[in-house]
Amino acid sequence: MLKRYIVEIGTGIDFHGGDENNAAKKAIKDAVSHSCLAGLIDIIGMSDPNEMHVKIKLACPHPEKINRAEVREAVPFGSTELEVVPGGLYVQGLNLPELGAGDTIVVVVAALTVYVEVVE
Repeated sequence: MLKRYIVEIGTGIDFHGGDENNAAKKAIKDAVSHSCLAGLIDIIGMSDPNEMHVKIKLACPHPEKINRAEVREAVPFGSTELEVVPGGLYVQGLNLPELGAGDTIVVVVAALTVYVEVVE
């Protein structure tokens, strides 16, 4: 039976170009960087981090623009599932052609829930 182990939140921003996939990957990496899952080994006794399951929930302005396969690769371990919902934020930034494609800043929020197998 899978049980929740941790929920972590991350924010990703593409400051130059409004690329929601770039912002989504940054949001996932931000959430991952907020935790050290030492308890998976020390308490639960998991020998392989690929045994965990990670549910990714993204909130972005245009869910249809998300490249699901590409974004899921931002999670380094375990099996994943991805849900994308409307949310996030667009805001006008500064157009610097050398850094991207336009003046749109996009913000994506990610919630990562890690599930582990618990034998009862």
